[in-house]
Amino acid sequence: MRLVFLSALFWFAADQLSKWAVVHWMRLAEIGHIAVWPPFLNFHMGWNTGINFGLFSGSPDAMRWILIALAVSISAWILWWAKTGLTRPVALLSAGAIVGGALGNVLDRVIYGAVADFLNVSCCGIVNPFAFNLADIGIFLGAFGLLIFADAKKITT
Repeated sequence: MRLVFLSALFWFAADQLSKWAVVHWMRLAEIGHIAVWPPFLNFHMGWNTGINFGLFSGSPDAMRWILIALAVSISAWILWWAKTGLTRPVALLSAGAIVGGALGNVLDRVIYGAVADFLNVSCCGIVNPFAFNLADIGIFLGAFGLLIFADAKKITT
C-alpha cells in the first residue's frame, strides 16, 4: 500500500502545485491565455463544473457535490482493490495515480466550485479546444495502467 500512497501523494501534489503556479502565480485566471510553445502547448484557463470535456457543466450546484461524492467513492473503492487484490508494483502505482488525481480535482471542486483546467495541447494542424490538468493526466495514466497491469484472478473449475 505504500506505493499507492506515494503515487497518490505525488499526483495530488504535482496537480495542486501546478495549478497554484499557473493559475495564481502566473495569473492565468486573470489573463486567460498564455502561449507557452505555440501551437503545441498553451495555457488556457478553463473552469470545468462538469466532467470530462465539460459534460454536465452548467448543472445545478447539487451536481458539484454529487461529483465530489462519486470521486471520493471511486477513490475509496480503488484503495480497497489495491489493498485486497493488486500485487504488481505498476498496478499499485496506477491505483495511486487515479486516487491522487481524483482527490486533486475534488479539492478544486470544494475550494473553487469547479476544476481548474489549463493545459491545452494541439498538434499537426489539429486545434484542440479542450483544456485539462495534471490530475487528469494521472487519472488517465492510472486507468490505462490498471487496464494493462492489474492482476487477473485465475478462474478454476
